[in-house]
Formats: sequence, structure tokens, C-alpha cells
Amino acid sequence: MPEVLAIKEEEKQLIQREYRKLLKAIKSDMDDKDQKMIRMAYELAVEAHSKQRRKSGEPYIMHPIAVATICAEEIGLGPTAIVCALLHDVVEDTEVSLADISKQFGTRVARIVDGLTKLDSAYNAESPQAENFKKVLSTLVDDVRVVLIKMADRLHNMRTLGAMPRHKQLKIAAETSYIYAPLAHRLGLYTFKTEFLDLCMKITDPENYRDIAKKLAETKRSREEYIQEFINPLKEQLAELGVDYYVIGRPKSIYSIWNKIKFKGVPFEEIYDLFAVRIILNVPPEKEKLFCWQVYSIVTDVHTPIPERLKDWITTPKSNGYESLHTTVVGPKGRFVEVQIRTDRMNEIAERGFAAHWKYKGINNQPDVYERWLDSVREILEDPHSDAVEFLGDFRANNLFNEEVYAYTPKGDMKILPKGATALDFAFNIHTDIGYYCASIKVNNRLVPMGYKLQNGDQVQIKTNKNQKPTEDWLKMVVTGRARSKIRSAMKDERRKKGEFGKEALERKFKHVKVDFEDAIDKVVKYFGYTSRIDFYYDLTKEETSINEIFKHFRPEGGKLVEIPEEVEILEPVPTEVKRPRKGKAKPRLLINGEPAEQFEFSFAACCNPVQGDPIFAFLTSNAGLKIHRANCPNATNMMVNYGYRLMKAEWILTTDSTFVADLQIIGIDDGPGVIERLTHQISTLLGLNIRSFSIAGDEGYFEGKVSLLVANTDQLTIAIRALQNLENVSSVSRIE
Repeated sequence: MPEVLAIKEEEKQLIQREYRKLLKAIKSDMDDKDQKMIRMAYELAVEAHSKQRRKSGEPYIMHPIAVATICAEEIGLGPTAIVCALLHDVVEDTEVSLADISKQFGTRVARIVDGLTKLDSAYNAESPQAENFKKVLSTLVDDVRVVLIKMADRLHNMRTLGAMPRHKQLKIAAETSYIYAPLAHRLGLYTFKTEFLDLCMKITDPENYRDIAKKLAETKRSREEYIQEFINPLKEQLAELGVDYYVIGRPKSIYSIWNKIKFKGVPFEEIYDLFAVRIILNVPPEKEKLFCWQVYSIVTDVHTPIPERLKDWITTPKSNGYESLHTTVVGPKGRFVEVQIRTDRMNEIAERGFAAHWKYKGINNQPDVYERWLDSVREILEDPHSDAVEFLGDFRANNLFNEEVYAYTPKGDMKILPKGATALDFAFNIHTDIGYYCASIKVNNRLVPMGYKLQNGDQVQIKTNKNQKPTEDWLKMVVTGRARSKIRSAMKDERRKKGEFGKEALERKFKHVKVDFEDAIDKVVKYFGYTSRIDFYYDLTKEETSINEIFKHFRPEGGKLVEIPEEVEILEPVPTEVKRPRKGKAKPRLLINGEPAEQFEFSFAACCNPVQGDPIFAFLTSNAGLKIHRANCPNATNMMVNYGYRLMKAEWILTTDSTFVADLQIIGIDDGPGVIERLTHQISTLLGLNIRSFSIAGDEGYFEGKVSLLVANTDQLTIAIRALQNLENVSSVSRIE
């Protein structure tokens, strides 16, 4: 970290103001020892970071103070977590060591700070991001404060991302949407989750973000008036309950509104459930359920309910501890309104999630959902065969799902799995051995395939057979990380057992030619392109490769294997006819990491078809050079999270002599002959664009068309979308992601 000017006097005053704000935000009780520890941590952090600044130019210490304030104010963490938040970057970025932290603040603080410290950049890993995340989670099972502080750290970084280069913003946003937003959901931190997703959208899709934010601001007053109109008829009956209550009307997040616009194909003006009305009661724990259902009765007496939209998460809380009664009713002017009914206790758990969970532990007689969850994380961490990228995929699949399915054992025990989970997932969820030896499955007394997708209320019966073993096909039948990691582990054990025959044959051969086995084996494995000894031994056993093949490339010499240099055949140059390059369309011009792209081998990714003007990035593939992707490409998140080090900055050099492919989906009313003619006339004749391909299907008064256009840039594409939207009987036009 380069040295910069020391902190100025006015900056010192700003830092002290932020520190006082932090102290006021701490809600838990503190004794003199706690206050002293926080002061010591603050002073150490100020001194350690004194010569560092953030990309924005402000003193670096402002970041740890802000993270500690988020921990106190928005999560409700106590003094130990505040100390760790203040110190979370000192080991990674300064001369302070973990030993120094341990000596001054104790082993518990040192362990949490260690969990928050990234692995050394020299650490050799295929995916450093995945390795770092695995490290955080391995500490999580010991002390959950590690991941809660990490959440606060990521939230502050996302809030202050504006000073970072564009390609780094995209990478950080991808990590946030892929891991941190779903993890916040899993820990019950709903406010964090919604802010994470909104901030990610602000980076990856700024135009739509600004558009929705502007419309929400413009409709704020009318929303507030509508909420009053909705609540007024309820007040008299709610008062008769004789309990304290208050009502909040909150708009849906920008991200969730955009999802509705995108997937339902309706404009902003036609989304009626833009907000949720929350009725919060202050009642004793033993009367919570009774009063919540009484409020539900009052709401549905006044406003017409939509029965299929009732969700009872009080009787059966979500797997992250969330409790609430949700229903949707038809409010004034025929608008759909989502109503959430809950108590103060439920609301605090909904807002603060895991952090509030301990305060109310055991009150509602529910099993400890977080302990059950942490047990499943431990299981995945304990898999010795899992690399970091596999671990990240398994963890995300097993633990970070939004929607759930409830299924039951023959004895009536309920199991909560992610939506889309299969009968085989259910078997592994009960016990690893039941999964391993699963031979057949009955659901609701009917025999089903192992890949059958579970439905709410299914009763599942597993029959086992000790001769059954997991196969490669099983990996295609499961979605949970637990099942995947256990199947992979079993298959690797099977490969290891079979590979022992190949290993023994190789050891005998090396002993015969007097070559040290341990010295030679890794050299051979690497030469033949295997990632592990197990795979190499297995292929020797299966005769996919042979011991004789090894000695075509190596010879024994002095107890070692020495590579035989390949003979190079020198060929006489053959005169070739020089062909003139054909004149074709000009290749689009780009800058990659600030350099002209012509010096790189690059092509445009077919998964997202970038158009000149789209926010883009370059990704270095293993065998096809650089691929140029759109920032919101459906594959971008996975690439940025697991292989962020392969990302490169890419920018357009605007030209007018290049064309790009853009695919559109058009939905509208099928009013008989003439639909195709109107669409093609608008595109080809009025807009002057070339159609690359066109398909359309109509049924029962509805049509859906897909058209592939050749456009010069995003401006031309936007004009085409708006022109098509303005056609009579066209309901929506959207770019296919």
C-alpha cells in the first residue's frame, strides 16, 4: 500500500464525530471493560491505517468505523463484534499481526479477525475468491459473528463503490448477488438482502434502476394516500382487539419491481402490488398466533382475500426462522395489496435475522433452525474431496435458496428442502447412508423415479439395499449441495479403491527400475494432464492409459525419472500462395485494459450478444482467447465470482461501420392476419433494420414472436424497442438476455 499524507486536522475531527456516532449506535449493555476494549481497538485501527486512503480519497479508517456502526445499528451486535469490526482490515492491510491482536484483545477476537482476513495473495488457488469464502464459512461454524461482520463490510463497500473502476464494480456486484444477497436471506437479514440486490442492479443495469427509482419517487404521495385509504376501514375493529399495534406501508425493492416487469411482461404502471402493508402487534409470546389470526380475520372481512395467496409462516416458520402471516387482498380501486401480519418479536427477527434469534431462543417452541443449518454447513466443510469452487457451488445450492418445499417422512417428520429438490435429495437429507443405499422411492404410496421433484405435502418412503452404490447419473438427479458432495465423495472413494490396482502395478514397475516412487509420481501425473493421483491410478486400472506409455516419455536415471526430449523434425519451408483477405464487415473496435483490442484474440460471447454501447467486460477463457460479455450476461456472475482474476476491463471505441446481433421477444394480441406484416414493416421499412431471423406463434388471441436484428448500437436498439412497443396490440417488447 503506497504511503500518503497523514490525516489532516479537519479529517481528525470528522473521524472523531463518526466514532461518537458509533458509540451512540451500540444498543447492548456495556461495562467499563467493554468501553475500554472498543477505545483500544479504535486507537489501534486509527494508528495502523493512518497512512492509507480509500479510492474516494477519504482516510481509510472511515471504512472500519462505518462497518462497526452498521454492525451496531443495523444488525444489533455487541461490544466484541464492534471491536472485531474496527480491526477487521488491520492484519490484511497493515503491519499489525494476529499475534499482536491476540496479545492485546484475546484469542476470541483474534480468531474472528483471522476469519475476516483474506488469504495471502500469493496463495496458489484456481479460484482465490472461492477459497476466501470457504475460509470465512469455516470460521462461521465456530462463531457466526464472522459472517455478520463480513455482511456489514460488504454492505459498506457496496454503498461506496462509486470510486472503483467499472470492471471492479461489476466483479464486486457479481460476488454480492451470487453469495452475499442469498446468504443475507438465509440468515434472515432481509433489509441487507434487498439493499444488496438494489445496489447490484444500480451497477449492472443503471438505466432501468434510475427509471424505476424515479417512478417510485413520483408516486410516493399517491401510495401514502392509498395506504391510508386501505387502513381507515380497519381501524375501528383493530382497536376493539385491545392490543397495541402500528401499521407500516413499504414499497417493494427496485430489484423486485424490475423482476416483475421483466418476467410478467407488464409496465411499471400496471404493477399494483408495489408495496406491502405491515400490521405489527405488541402481544405476549403465548398469544401471538391467536391475535395474528384475529387480525387476518378483520382484514379479510373488510377487503376481499385471494385464497391462494395466503402463506402461514407462523405455524411453520421458514428455515431461516422467519415468522409472519402473509395474505393478498383486493383493496380500494381493485388493486391487489399484500398484507403482512406479525408481532414485534417476529418483526425484529425478520429485520435482524440471526442476530435477533438468540434474544428470543426457545420462546416459540420451534426447533433451532440455525443449529440445523450450521450442521449442514459443517457437513459440506468436512468433505475432504471438495475443492473451493465445488464447495461454493454445493454451499449455495444447499443453503442459499429463497423458496422451500415441505415434505414428510412416513412417521410425519417434516423436512424442509429447496424448491426443485428431488426424492433422492430427500433420502440424503434424512441420512447419508439412506442416500448411499437408496434403491427405490415411494411418494404418497406411489413408486416414483429418484429424480421426481418434490411437492409441498408429499410423504416420502425410501427403500434401501446394501448392494446399491451412487453412480455418475445420480449427480444429475439432485440439486442440494449436501447430496452432491456426498455422491461425489462416494464416487471418489470408489475410484480410489479401484485405482489401488493401478497404483500397486506402478509401484512394482518403479521398484524394478530402481526409481523412487514418491519423487516420480507427481511429475508423471502432471505430464499426462491429470488433476490428481487418484484419477491417474483409476485410468491405469481401467487401461485408459498404460505403464508402457510412461516409459515412452521418461527414462530411469539415478533413481529418478528423467523426461526424454522430443525429437524436433526440421521441415523445408514450402512456398505458399499469398491470399488477399476478403473484404467483410469491419470488426468492432474495443479497448481492453486500456490497450487496442486488435493485439488480443477476442470474440463476442454468444450467450449474451453484446451490442455497441452495452456495458461490457472481457473474460480470459482457457482455450478460446478473450470473450466479450455484457455486464448483465446470465453467465457473468459465475465467472466473476469463481474466476475474477481472469476479468479484464473492456470499453467500446465508437464506430458506425459495425453491426451486432440483438434478439427481441415480442408479446401481444393476435388479432388475425396482418400481425407479421405490421411487425416486419415497422422493422425493415420504417426503421431500415435488417432482420437476421424471425419466428412467431399465436394461440387463443395471444402471440409471441422472436426476432433477431442487426443493429449498430444500443441507441438504435432502444429506438427499435420503443417503435415496436408503440404498435397497436403489442403488449411488451424485451431484449432476450
